[in-house]
Amino acid sequence: MSDNLLHTPLESVHIELGAKMVPFGGWFMPVQYTSILDEHAAVREKFGIFDISHMGQLIVRGAGAEGWLNRMLSNNVAALQPGDGQYTLLLNGKGGVIDDLIIYREAADAFFLVVNASRIEQDFFWLARHQPEDIALANESDLWAGMAVQGPTAVASFSALFPEQTIPPRNGILRFTHQGEELVVCRTGYTGEDGFEFFSSASSGPDWLKAYVAAGAKPCGLGSRDSLRLEMGYPLNGNDLSEELTPLEAGLGFFVDLNKGDFIGRDVLAAQKADGLTRKLVGLQYLEKGAPPRAHYTVETPEGEVIGELASGVLSPSLMTGIGMAYLPIAHTKLGTLVNIDVRSRKFSAKVVKKPFYKFASKGA
Repeated sequence: MSDNLLHTPLESVHIELGAKMVPFGGWFMPVQYTSILDEHAAVREKFGIFDISHMGQLIVRGAGAEGWLNRMLSNNVAALQPGDGQYTLLLNGKGGVIDDLIIYREAADAFFLVVNASRIEQDFFWLARHQPEDIALANESDLWAGMAVQGPTAVASFSALFPEQTIPPRNGILRFTHQGEELVVCRTGYTGEDGFEFFSSASSGPDWLKAYVAAGAKPCGLGSRDSLRLEMGYPLNGNDLSEELTPLEAGLGFFVDLNKGDFIGRDVLAAQKADGLTRKLVGLQYLEKGAPPRAHYTVETPEGEVIGELASGVLSPSLMTGIGMAYLPIAHTKLGTLVNIDVRSRKFSAKVVKKPFYKFASKGA
């Protein structure tokens, strides 16, 4: 283990529970406990818990916070009522994706942003660069421990631990005090299943992780988190999203409001929408048994012409076949288009399919 790695507040519990720990994006994180297949199935059938303490939490406050954030983000912040949240994107001037994130409105002038671990510094720098004097911006990432509690029966664990609280509806946020400690629960996730993300102080995080495990949550690692999100077609920043790719190309146009007024990257996206896309992120699914597809494997036409490479790929535990996502020229993105995926010089046939790959996930309230 390198001393240069960052460590989450929950690491001692991971080791106690027998996790296999690996470096991930500069962090020392659990990749699995028992097996990726077991953990994946637990989330699809019951519920599991993931360490998301490596993700970032940014706070924005001020009378003009709504208007400023609406100019910084792609979705319509003004549509949020206190207690609501939404998926949105932080874009550069070229319309490229700096980060995808969830923003929650806690009050008229107070917002809570949950951002990707690998982009905390970039997000904060970009926001601070455009920060008006009357807006307060704070990075609270080191203060919080975070857990994603996910699965069809996940909500029951929250109700068991906090019977006096009502969990917020889908995409909602609740900040509350329990035995003198401030806690935050957000009704969202990255698996397609019902569930929530739970934030406590860094110091109390290990105790809360143990409490959820005692309530029946199966500890889960990064391996199943990746297979779960990919079955839903959810993008991973750094693989499926980057500053060179726009949300329209990524199929995230639903989270871009071109009618709300000006925001960074809007003109580029409006022109791209008017002119038409030249490439698009598509779902690919094997038509035969084969080695697991992985990022950077070449995608070819049946005739052997290279037309792209996988951005993400995995053997789907639910579907028991290879799935992946790739940016392909628009002429090759029609549903049913046949391609080959080159896996270490072996060709496996696949076709373009509609996302999500897995269509039986539970829904939040």
